[in-house]
Amino acid sequence: MHSFLRGHILQLTNSKVMQESIVSRLKELKGDDMVLTGNDLNSRYDHIWNMHKPLSAKAVLLPRSTQDVSDIMRLCYEHDQAVVIHGGLTGLVGGTEVNDDDIVISTERLNRIEEFDEASRTITVQAGVILEDIHRAVGDVGLLFPMNFGAKGSAQIGGVITTNAGGLSVFRYGMTRNLVLGLEVVMSDGTIISSLKKIIKDNAGYNLKHLFIGSEGTLGIITRAVLKLVEAPKSRISVFIALDDYAKVMQLLRYMDAGLAGSLNSFELMWSNTYKALTGQYASVKPPLTYGSAYYVLADVQGSEPQHDEDRLMSLIEEALEQELITDAVFATSQSDLDWFWTVRKDVQAILTPLHHSQNFDISIPPALIGQIVSDTVKELEAELDVERVYPFGHIADGNIHFIVAKQNDKAELTSKINRIIYKSVQAIGGSISAEHGIGTEKKAYLNFCRSEQEIDLMHTLKKSLDPKNILNPGKVIDSRS
Repeated sequence: MHSFLRGHILQLTNSKVMQESIVSRLKELKGDDMVLTGNDLNSRYDHIWNMHKPLSAKAVLLPRSTQDVSDIMRLCYEHDQAVVIHGGLTGLVGGTEVNDDDIVISTERLNRIEEFDEASRTITVQAGVILEDIHRAVGDVGLLFPMNFGAKGSAQIGGVITTNAGGLSVFRYGMTRNLVLGLEVVMSDGTIISSLKKIIKDNAGYNLKHLFIGSEGTLGIITRAVLKLVEAPKSRISVFIALDDYAKVMQLLRYMDAGLAGSLNSFELMWSNTYKALTGQYASVKPPLTYGSAYYVLADVQGSEPQHDEDRLMSLIEEALEQELITDAVFATSQSDLDWFWTVRKDVQAILTPLHHSQNFDISIPPALIGQIVSDTVKELEAELDVERVYPFGHIADGNIHFIVAKQNDKAELTSKINRIIYKSVQAIGGSISAEHGIGTEKKAYLNFCRSEQEIDLMHTLKKSLDPKNILNPGKVIDSRS
């Protein structure tokens, strides 16, 4: 037999033996119930939008404790085995994509709320706890975990932390990073780093938890967390507001923030065509305000004195109308009206349903520049023959703008051209290509649009130091370097 062919066959044989070896050793170590292979993977997937595609991987591991994760990672480290972490699978940038040779660690069985400390206003949870379950657990005693977004019913807290999720209350409470007090993390070699502290102020050396928050599972596997809670508001009022130009949107934001003494929770902006799509043919709700304005703001106010808060907001809006700062407004004070108003903002499926092909973006730019940048970007995109429509909207108070770009095809050339049109505007003014969704695989090629060469080099240094064999979510966020 030719030596090249013999060597190739030997290589394939050794690869198969290695695969069987690690899977069998994992089963010996943790039991068949924790290691899924073969047909057991057919009902699994790598994203909630890919539920029609069976998962293709060596195995799926279902740990129940931090120690289980540690045991699994020690063995994977020994075998140089790549591992991808799966949580609620609601991410939007390809961070949970899997190759045939990968092993998946799913955090779904790490689903216990371990401690609720009402006195210190903290909750200690495992990584697989669903965000909405945290809301329910603390809501009964008048506390709030102020992280909220559309996928709260399926997103797991480990994924929320590892992507540093944003959401609808960032203006008031900040990103997930601001709400995490302590973490427990398993490193690539199985070492457990545990710092489940309940304290807010801690200047004792490097704040290590921040290395893992937002790292998208590339530096360590989050298994447990201590979360900061706040007092739940006693009142909530939302108002839909129509305006004619972007300068007035910015004036209204400052006017409301100043007049509401810290109780402004959200300030969401929808451009005219986006508002029409969110309340049109494919929407589940009717429009709160008539069409015809250039911009629509959905503001949310949460306070402690229901009647006073309502009176103050209504007075502010009346003054804004008299000053011709806004053109129209409508209030929601009942729960049914609040649900109606916020369904308009959250039900992005109303835009996506009629589209054959689309691209989604979540860029971050200074709020004062958003009006002109969005206008220029939309014009440039819609000048492309294969771009049908652009729908902008977002968390305007914190500078986070989303685009949904409707297009005629999914050709790589068009996808790349659209990416560059949007990201070059971000690059020019020192913004970010990702305000809250992360980088994953889909934005990796454009990381240099918002990070310097030196910053990316430092990211590689961190990756090499904490994951020297490159086995944690390899190929995500940054490219591998030898």
